[in-house]
Amino acid sequence: MYIFPEPPYFLLVVGLLAGITSGAAFEATLKQNVQEWSKNRSSRNLAQMQGFQLLIPFLGIAAGICLFLAAGLEIFGFPPSMSYSISLPLTVFIGWLVWSQLGKVLSQLQRGGSKALDLDALD
Repeated sequence: MYIFPEPPYFLLVVGLLAGITSGAAFEATLKQNVQEWSKNRSSRNLAQMQGFQLLIPFLGIAAGICLFLAAGLEIFGFPPSMSYSISLPLTVFIGWLVWSQLGKVLSQLQRGGSKALDLDALD
Protein backbone atom coordinates (compact mmCIF):
# COMPACT_ATOMS: atom_id res chain seq x y z
CA MET A 1 0.00 0.00 0.00
CA TYR A 2 1.26 3.48 -0.92
CA ILE A 3 1.26 6.13 1.80
CA PHE A 4 0.91 9.72 0.64
CA PRO A 5 3.36 12.19 2.16
CA GLU A 6 2.08 14.93 4.41
CA PRO A 7 1.14 18.05 2.36
CA PRO A 8 3.42 21.04 3.00
CA TYR A 9 0.86 23.34 4.59
CA PHE A 10 3.62 25.00 6.60
CA LEU A 11 5.53 25.95 3.43
CA LEU A 12 2.32 27.30 1.93
CA VAL A 13 1.82 29.64 4.88
CA VAL A 14 5.51 30.63 5.02
CA GLY A 15 5.52 31.47 1.31
CA LEU A 16 2.36 33.52 1.62
CA LEU A 17 3.65 35.43 4.64
CA ALA A 18 7.02 36.04 2.98
CA GLY A 19 5.28 37.42 -0.11
CA ILE A 20 2.99 39.66 1.94
CA THR A 21 5.71 41.09 4.19
CA SER A 22 8.07 41.65 1.26
CA GLY A 23 5.20 43.31 -0.60
CA ALA A 24 4.67 45.71 2.29
CA ALA A 25 8.38 46.57 2.31
CA PHE A 26 8.30 47.02 -1.48
CA GLU A 27 5.31 49.34 -1.25
CA ALA A 28 6.88 51.46 1.49
CA THR A 29 10.18 51.76 -0.37
CA LEU A 30 8.50 52.66 -3.65
CA LYS A 31 6.28 55.28 -2.00
CA GLN A 32 9.25 56.81 -0.21
CA ASN A 33 11.31 57.00 -3.42
CA VAL A 34 8.49 58.56 -5.42
CA GLN A 35 7.73 61.09 -2.67
CA GLU A 36 11.39 62.11 -2.49
CA TRP A 37 11.49 62.50 -6.25
CA SER A 38 8.24 64.48 -6.23
CA LYS A 39 9.46 66.92 -3.58
CA ASN A 40 12.68 67.99 -5.21
CA ARG A 41 12.25 66.80 -8.83
CA SER A 42 15.89 65.94 -8.96
CA SER A 43 17.78 65.00 -12.06
CA ARG A 44 17.56 61.40 -10.95
CA ASN A 45 15.18 59.46 -13.16
CA LEU A 46 12.28 57.62 -11.62
CA ALA A 47 13.15 54.62 -13.76
CA GLN A 48 16.59 54.58 -12.11
CA MET A 49 14.89 54.08 -8.75
CA GLN A 50 14.58 50.43 -9.63
CA GLY A 51 17.84 49.91 -7.83
CA PHE A 52 19.06 47.67 -5.07
CA GLN A 53 16.69 49.13 -2.44
CA LEU A 54 13.67 48.15 -4.51
CA LEU A 55 15.09 44.92 -5.91
CA ILE A 56 15.57 43.19 -2.55
CA PRO A 57 11.89 43.37 -1.47
CA PHE A 58 10.85 42.46 -5.02
CA LEU A 59 13.00 39.34 -4.89
CA GLY A 60 11.45 38.54 -1.51
CA ILE A 61 8.01 38.75 -3.08
CA ALA A 62 9.10 36.49 -5.92
CA ALA A 63 10.68 33.93 -3.58
CA GLY A 64 7.60 33.86 -1.35
CA ILE A 65 5.25 33.45 -4.29
CA CYS A 66 7.45 30.71 -5.78
CA LEU A 67 7.36 28.82 -2.49
CA PHE A 68 3.61 29.38 -2.21
CA LEU A 69 2.98 28.07 -5.74
CA ALA A 70 5.22 25.03 -5.27
CA ALA A 71 3.60 24.12 -1.95
CA GLY A 72 0.16 24.56 -3.49
CA LEU A 73 1.04 22.19 -6.30
CA GLU A 74 2.43 19.68 -3.81
CA ILE A 75 -0.83 19.84 -1.86
CA PHE A 76 -2.64 18.82 -5.05
CA GLY A 77 -0.41 15.76 -5.39
CA PHE A 78 2.46 16.90 -7.61
CA PRO A 79 5.89 15.62 -6.62
CA PRO A 80 8.24 18.29 -5.19
CA SER A 81 10.61 18.25 -8.16
CA MET A 82 7.78 18.81 -10.62
CA SER A 83 6.09 21.49 -8.52
CA TYR A 84 9.31 23.51 -8.24
CA SER A 85 10.11 23.01 -11.91
CA ILE A 86 6.71 24.53 -12.73
CA SER A 87 6.63 27.32 -10.16
CA LEU A 88 10.20 28.59 -10.59
CA PRO A 89 10.05 29.43 -14.33
CA LEU A 90 6.53 30.79 -13.92
CA THR A 91 7.63 33.07 -11.08
CA VAL A 92 10.75 34.24 -12.93
CA PHE A 93 8.77 35.04 -16.08
CA ILE A 94 5.98 36.89 -14.30
CA GLY A 95 8.48 38.69 -12.07
CA TRP A 96 10.39 39.87 -15.15
CA LEU A 97 7.14 41.12 -16.71
CA VAL A 98 6.15 43.01 -13.57
CA TRP A 99 9.64 44.51 -13.12
CA SER A 100 9.76 45.74 -16.72
CA GLN A 101 6.22 47.13 -16.45
CA LEU A 102 7.21 48.99 -13.28
CA GLY A 103 10.06 50.64 -15.17
CA LYS A 104 7.67 51.72 -17.93
CA VAL A 105 5.16 53.12 -15.45
CA LEU A 106 7.86 55.05 -13.58
CA SER A 107 9.22 56.58 -16.79
CA GLN A 108 5.69 57.47 -17.89
CA LEU A 109 5.06 59.08 -14.50
CA GLN A 110 8.23 61.14 -14.86
CA ARG A 111 7.32 62.35 -18.35
CA GLY A 112 3.72 63.32 -17.72
CA GLY A 113 3.13 63.31 -13.98
CA SER A 114 0.19 61.54 -12.42
CA LYS A 115 -2.06 62.61 -15.30
CA ALA A 116 -0.07 60.28 -17.57
CA LEU A 117 -1.31 57.33 -15.52
CA ASP A 118 -5.00 58.11 -15.97
CA LEU A 119 -6.39 54.76 -17.01
CA ASP A 120 -9.84 56.16 -17.80
CA ALA A 121 -8.42 58.22 -20.64
CA LEU A 122 -7.30 55.13 -22.57
CA ASP A 123 -9.55 54.45 -25.55
